[in-house]
Parts: sequence; structure tokens; C-alpha cells
Amino acid sequence: MASRGGIMVTGTNGADFEHREKIAIQYQLSALNKSRLKYCVFFHHVLFIVMVAKLSADILDKLDIFILEIEELQIPTPLWWEYIWCLSLLLSFLALAAIKRNNITNLRRYMYGIVFLGFGPLLYCLVYYCGDVWRYLTKDEDEDISEMDIELWQGYPYGLLWYAFIFLASQVHFFQLYFCTSLLKAWRARGALRKAD
Repeated sequence: MASRGGIMVTGTNGADFEHREKIAIQYQLSALNKSRLKYCVFFHHVLFIVMVAKLSADILDKLDIFILEIEELQIPTPLWWEYIWCLSLLLSFLALAAIKRNNITNLRRYMYGIVFLGFGPLLYCLVYYCGDVWRYLTKDEDEDISEMDIELWQGYPYGLLWYAFIFLASQVHFFQLYFCTSLLKAWRARGALRKAD
């Protein structure tokens, strides 16, 4: 052990600690991707709050609760895909449990759930509003939006607003799947090393 002014082992200058302080790469990748996946889950929760705010008028109507401020917003009635996408939030608890215990099976279930409950409804929305968005993007400069056959909300094309949501949500889901795949690789590498020992 090298210390200031103390006894030093012959043949070393005190810099030989570097070879002993290295952490295996699969453990580093696992910790890094767990942290990144937690951030993605957080952003998924933020998008869920945005979706619930949009669905609030319909939910309050079904509960027979009248709030004038929400009714004045004239939020369009929701489609079934919006509620199905909200179910994808429940999967986040599966992901958090999986990364806590390094559970490959639960992480795979989470990935399949994100594909079906996350990307599936978003793909339906993409196709559903494709016509409105195309008409809006290809309109003439002198053509008035209100005269076109486009659904509007607060003066904005409704389909284009949904496309912005799809853009954000699909990025979050893509990164969730990417980090899950990276975690699976790291956990498999660790398991392979254990079997080799």
C-alpha cells in the first residue's frame, strides 16, 4: 500500500489500483440502462397525464359530474384507442419490478405489452387521422381551414395535434424497447459468465 511518506511496496508507484477497480462492462451497462429506462417510464407517466387531461371531459360525463370550465373547452369525444393506450401505463409497474430483480421474463412481457398497448393504438391513430392531416398539409394558401372537411379544436387541426402526441409517445416507446433490449443483452452476458464459472 502506498501512502504519503509511509512505507511503499517495492516495485510499485501506487498507480496499480486501476486494474483492481474495474467493474465488468455488463454491470455498467445494466446500471446505465436501468436508469435510462426509469426516465422513459417517467416520460410515459407524463404523457399519460396529458392523455387523462384530454379524456377528463368524457370521464366526468360518464360519472355525471359537470364542471363548466372543462365543458367550455369543447374537447372532442375520445376514440377507443385513447383508452387502450392508457392501459400501457400499467406496464410500467411490470418494468420497474423487472429491473429491480433483473427478471428477464417480466422485462420481455413489458416489451410485448409496449408493442401491443403502446405502439398498436398509436398506429391506429396515425392511420385514422391520416386523411385530415394530408388535407391540411396540401391545402392552398388562400383556402380557409374552417371551410375544409377537417376536424378542428380551438382553431387547430385535431389530427395534427394527435400527430404531435404520436411523435412524442412513439419516441418514448421506442427508447423503452431499446433500453429493455440492452438490459436483456447485459443480463444474458452476466448469466453466461456465471455458467462459465
